[in-house]
Amino acid sequence: MKPSAALNSPSEDPSVDEAPLLHVDLDAFFASVEILDDPTLLGKPVAVGGPASRGVVASASYEARRFGVRSAMPTVVARRLCPNLIVLPGRFDRYEDYSRQFHHVIRDLTPDFEPLGLDEVFADLRSLRLLNVRPIAAARALRHRINNELGLECGVGLGRNKLFAKLASKKSKPRVVQGNLVEGAGVVWVSAELEMQWLNELPVRALWGVGPATAAKLEKLGLPWVRDLVQVDEKTLASHVGPSLAATLWAFAHGEDNREVVVDRPVKSIGHEQTFLRSLQGMDELVVAARAHSAVVARALRGQGRVARTISIVVRFDDFTGVTRSQTLSFGIDDEFAITAIAEALLASIDLAHSVRLLGVHASSFIERSENQMQLTFGFEATSQNARERAQLVSRERQISYEALRDAVDDVRDKFGRASVGTASELRESGMEIETQRGRHAFGPEVSP
Repeated sequence: MKPSAALNSPSEDPSVDEAPLLHVDLDAFFASVEILDDPTLLGKPVAVGGPASRGVVASASYEARRFGVRSAMPTVVARRLCPNLIVLPGRFDRYEDYSRQFHHVIRDLTPDFEPLGLDEVFADLRSLRLLNVRPIAAARALRHRINNELGLECGVGLGRNKLFAKLASKKSKPRVVQGNLVEGAGVVWVSAELEMQWLNELPVRALWGVGPATAAKLEKLGLPWVRDLVQVDEKTLASHVGPSLAATLWAFAHGEDNREVVVDRPVKSIGHEQTFLRSLQGMDELVVAARAHSAVVARALRGQGRVARTISIVVRFDDFTGVTRSQTLSFGIDDEFAITAIAEALLASIDLAHSVRLLGVHASSFIERSENQMQLTFGFEATSQNARERAQLVSRERQISYEALRDAVDDVRDKFGRASVGTASELRESGMEIETQRGRHAFGPEVSP
């Protein structure tokens, strides 16, 4: 394939109809924010992730990538590849601050954009036709603003659909070739000619939704390239990867992607998961962890003015097998004690004979808090019901009983800081310790044993 810098002529700039969709991807986002906040890290191999033996890399600077370090790699492997690697645990509050600023810059270009996580955005440029906006010029101006105002680098891709816009943004970014950093073009537009070239040259692993396991399966079937998928009947492909993925892959192989840019996509779930430094054993230890997780989820719910009708737990054992359980209520809750009651009941339904390396508590099926209707059913005999039904009753009572106190605590925290007041379980010798959503060490434990 041609080098990225030669993908588009400097003089060509398509119309909005030729390049209606734009994809922006911030470079090494988490690591870049850490370097901005600590300039002494500039030029050093930096990774954000879990530094302990069970941790994984979430983001790596290009200096680290020159040694082969990449996201989703176990930290122990990354340290072997790069002995001088600086691994930082991550600060989601800070990344969210930068992400909000990033979205403000995008919104100045067009309100029709769809965030993907904190560091990626799809934008629809078709509403800008009457303004005579030229896509490549707009993309270059956008990159300039992001760099000038946020100090961050990014790649921008332009195409007629999400598939090509996403592929283009990846092609636009710097890459490491045989240990050397090769600069990218910054902005790439996928013309009709380039579409055909890419569909003929790209490996299947480059396609959206194809992870290592799926790529390995397709390669075993003799389908390592996108061009190979065109030769396979969709039904035959479905027998190996399932009908949904087969339909998607078959469409992608023909250059088709009908997904629209979805503006203001609603959040469907709020959760908190933790991989433990030492695996937990037995109900007592898990309940303590579930209580802390429930408090994190409850604070996130209240911050959005929502209550949740469905509470779920995720348990992963040391052998990497996992179990999920969920319970849907007839009313919504946003109180940590209420969520804990449901989580405990769900844990009681699981065989905990094996040690647990990860626990997650999630909330979904949201209702606006102002619309939540709760009534105590005094004829409900808790002693005659199963564990989940008793938990529902306890959750309803605690949700009502603690509401005034909980709201007062939230008000104090809003005015004087998150650690200004808390519960006894949050008190440490060093002061109040209030966990944030997704945890301080979302990519694994902080310190190895």
